Amino acid sequence: DLPYWNVNLPPHLQTPTPPPFLQNLNLKDRRIIGTPDSLYQIESWPSVVSKIRQNRLDLFQRFPSDLRRYHEFCYNIKLQHGSIMNFILSERLGWELPLQPKGSKPFESEEDVKVLQNDWPYGLDKRIVHLVVWVKFELEADGERGDLTDGAREMVDGWVRKKFMQEGGLEEGNVAWFRNWTSLKSVKSVEHFHVMLFDPRRELVDGLTGGDVPLCER
Repeated sequence: DLPYWNVNLPPHLQTPTPPPFLQNLNLKDRRIIGTPDSLYQIESWPSVVSKIRQNRLDLFQRFPSDLRRYHEFCYNIKLQHGSIMNFILSERLGWELPLQPKGSKPFESEEDVKVLQNDWPYGLDKRIVHLVVWVKFELEADGERGDLTDGAREMVDGWVRKKFMQEGGLEEGNVAWFRNWTSLKSVKSVEHFHVMLFDPRRELVDGLTGGDVPLCER
């Protein structure tokens, strides 16, 4: 019977009205935040792979309490930095606009690519590592949703196979990647895509990300 913004909070922290960071949410986020953590079903690796293969990226969800924390984080970051993009560029990537790729084509130069932990991953099995690959170049997309073209998808897939399978030694069945449709992207000004790894070696992840720690764990 609790309103969505009070779910998963102890009684002394509950409020009669939603805090500023939980106002004007879409129906999906209100439903997730209003779900008790105890009822949330953790996403398994087969489920993750299935959603990616079916291109049902809209079905991915964060753990209810984490989604609440995510909205609070974004609200405060916008107050401090003006936008999420400004924060990511200055604090996470160390890049400046306009982005100027060093390579003449995508993935030609390693300086144009940065792999980091996803600061606010979905509600996944703890063995799944969720990385975000940020790039200084555009990936061609088309259609209403802004999905990758076949050529861009082939290019990203080739890089993922080289980086994570050939060089990283992971089996093909333990690697999956996707790029959010443009309509789903929370940061639209800097191109990026997501890579999911199932039960990878810790030293491999640290090597790829420079030992990065996601903000949700700090």
